[in-house]
Amino acid sequence: MDMYERLMEQAKRIEPELIELRRDLHRHPELSFKESRTAAIAAERLKRLGMSVRTGVGGHGVIADLHGGSGGPTIAIRADMDALPILEETGLDFASETPGVMHACGHDVHTSVLLGAAKLIAERQADLHGTVRFIFQSAEEILAGAKAMIGQGVMDGVEEIYGLHNLPSIPAGTVGLKTGVLMGSIDRLEITIDGKGGHGGYPEACIDPIVAASAVVMALQTAVSRETPPTEGVVVSIGTIHAGTANNIIPDCVELTGTVRNLSAQWRERMPAILARIVEDTCRAYRCSGKVRYIEQVPPVLNDDTLTGFTAEVLDGLLGRHNRSEPVPMTYGEDFAEYLRFAKGCFFWLGSGPQADADRAAGLHSPRFNPDESCIAVGAAALAGIALKRLAIE
Repeated sequence: MDMYERLMEQAKRIEPELIELRRDLHRHPELSFKESRTAAIAAERLKRLGMSVRTGVGGHGVIADLHGGSGGPTIAIRADMDALPILEETGLDFASETPGVMHACGHDVHTSVLLGAAKLIAERQADLHGTVRFIFQSAEEILAGAKAMIGQGVMDGVEEIYGLHNLPSIPAGTVGLKTGVLMGSIDRLEITIDGKGGHGGYPEACIDPIVAASAVVMALQTAVSRETPPTEGVVVSIGTIHAGTANNIIPDCVELTGTVRNLSAQWRERMPAILARIVEDTCRAYRCSGKVRYIEQVPPVLNDDTLTGFTAEVLDGLLGRHNRSEPVPMTYGEDFAEYLRFAKGCFFWLGSGPQADADRAAGLHSPRFNPDESCIAVGAAALAGIALKRLAIE
């Protein structure tokens, strides 16, 4: 039996414990920068494994270092812990007990996976030629936790970093991995449209910003459909529109927010000017004024070629080449990209969908999101295998 077979066997042995942990975390979800209970559980379990643990890093972040039997590089493995402001609709026995808050992105799975990997690696501590740093991060959902942890030294001395995210559109027991861009950049769009309010029965005496805003929403779609090559992977979506106080009053102002995703660095640089022109000129046509605030949030998740090849070797050893796919780049985003400013890394998709019709499973951020829990043992074995192989004493 080789290392990979032993790892999978041992991961399956601790699977009931990891599923129990995941269900407990699922019952008690915590929003970004409020993950005190989750962080305490992670810290306690890491201390039980004999690791030096640092808490309260960048919010409720937890860092634990496991030093091997001999010196060598430091590699990091990261999981996120926060939940989303979503009312759960799964009907599960272990559904969220916190109204309006749910682990709808599977960060409860990620936390359980990394704690499982920590247990598997700790059992082989003497075999490590270097140090493994386990990172449990706050506030990924608001794209703030990675920066906060980096600001408090989480990447000091780290040469490589690895991570994963569950994906319900591919079956549990499989993974998705590719070199280069895996996920796009994420930027925030804030638009203010000013007009002149007044009585809804006399619109000619007003300058209606709601009509202008309606035109702006439609016009913004041309930034993608008519100005960007279809091969470049750009998304512009408006998520909120706020205006008015009554049905018969035309307001003075409308405020909109949206998200912009790019797979191309070149087009990310060009989008602010394109969007500002569309908004300003469209508003002018309706006698309003429009202002755009474009806020860069996180860059694309960019996998290092060499580390992706190494990760592929480990995943193939664990699961077989037939269970590894090469996905197209996705316009999801991840603040794991912030760590990649400081070290080379590799991030991959962990299948969490049903074995049949995974593409019909409720997606990430759905109130009915319900991952296949067999992915937890697979993820734990995968992260453990990466660390053990990378720091193996030859």
